[in-house]
Amino acid sequence: MQTDNNNEDERKEKNSSKGTTLNELPEILSAQNIADYLSISRARVYELFQIKNSSGGIPNFSIGATRRVVKIDFIKWIEKLKAESL
Repeated sequence: MQTDNNNEDERKEKNSSKGTTLNELPEILSAQNIADYLSISRARVYELFQIKNSSGGIPNFSIGATRRVVKIDFIKWIEKLKAESL
């Protein structure tokens, strides 16, 4: 059964349009990485960056004029959204 669980986890992690898994994403994510993974526009990602974390926004930080997200924070954000939708 362990193999079945691993396959299920892989399917859950896989992005349908790009075939990218969470494991394949870099440790520091750009808005484009997130947009590609979630199959949403980069503009929508920037909108989510503007929302406070406590209100459902994606946790992020600035490097100069750009915004970045630590991969583990992105994973936690997804898990939080999934838990809230149950």
